[in-house]
Amino acid sequence: MAKQEGSSFLVTILVILFLSSIATAAQYNVLNYGATPAGITDSTEAFLAAWTQACGSINPATVYVPTGRFFLRNVVFQGPCKNNAILFRIDGTLVAPSDYRVIGNAGNWLFFQYVNGVTVSGGVLDGQGPALWACKASGKDCPSGATSLGFSNSNNIEISGLISLNSQMFHVVINGCQNVKVQGVTVSASGHSPNTDGIHVQLSSGVTILNSRIRTGDDCISIGAGTTNLWIENAACGPGHGISIGSLGKDLQEPGVQNVTVKSVTFTGTQNGLRIKSWGRPSSGFARKILFQHAIMINVQNPIVIDQNYCPDNKNCPGQESGVKISDVTYQDIHGTSATEMAVNFDCSNKNPCTGIKLEDVKLTYKNQPADASCTNADGTASGFVQPSSCL
Repeated sequence: MAKQEGSSFLVTILVILFLSSIATAAQYNVLNYGATPAGITDSTEAFLAAWTQACGSINPATVYVPTGRFFLRNVVFQGPCKNNAILFRIDGTLVAPSDYRVIGNAGNWLFFQYVNGVTVSGGVLDGQGPALWACKASGKDCPSGATSLGFSNSNNIEISGLISLNSQMFHVVINGCQNVKVQGVTVSASGHSPNTDGIHVQLSSGVTILNSRIRTGDDCISIGAGTTNLWIENAACGPGHGISIGSLGKDLQEPGVQNVTVKSVTFTGTQNGLRIKSWGRPSSGFARKILFQHAIMINVQNPIVIDQNYCPDNKNCPGQESGVKISDVTYQDIHGTSATEMAVNFDCSNKNPCTGIKLEDVKLTYKNQPADASCTNADGTASGFVQPSSCL
């Protein structure tokens, strides 16, 4: 009996400690700093003022954005902060300027840097991108565009339940970060929107992307140089250019990509499915220990592709071979339909052939017939049922 009373007392103490920790978490409502929810008046300074308070607090803090539409120019949420637990809770919609020239050359619209322990939860980001896309399509001289949400040189980050609409350029970028969790994110943009990658990861480790739905005009998820220990699971992609590692090898000296897992993903009507691409020129880069597992392809133009002869506009690389070394890449349980006859295409470097490619239980068809496969400078093995027949 005494033991039971002791455990009850312990539970009570833990509850009190938990409640007191909530009580000490300060909340900073952007309305209290002059933000207006009508989406017309500029609320940038109000958001910065609320952030400054939260960042300067020694206790866990919340920046709260209530329902409504809040107009923001480009904002930098700067760290380091005095606490390592800031919740940016968004119940409303953040709206970029309709004139793309206002933030078009800023690089980022909403940008966090040198922060630790920041969570962005909920909300809608409206990047107002269509006018800039139209400018680019017209061939005029246009700004490159701003990434809607960027994190740089930051640790212990979480992005959950966010909706990103019509970004000018990339939707979400994780750069130079450690321990990042992205979950329940929805990205939506036209299938013809240029350079609007859904989630881009580079120079980062320990990134997890879960339960996300991405419809865009470029890569659904792009994986840049220096990415290690990346886990992607339960993602739906389409329209878009698929999930891409690369392009790698743009620079002569470049960190590699390794320990990447992509599992339980569905591609619908995309240009590519699972892609690795590198420039056709010298580089110290590499991609190794990659697992693509449990993927469904629905009318995908290039379901499985390695392209080591990437050279846009044939500039700065004609006649050169990719220096990027690709090895230990496994394709396991990949099923579905190809929109072209060539469902598997391994076009590897003559100087650095792909090695350790594994195909396990792959079934891809084209117009209800077995699709084709092509291998150039690729070495590996096939096991289980593999269709199209392995060319490794």
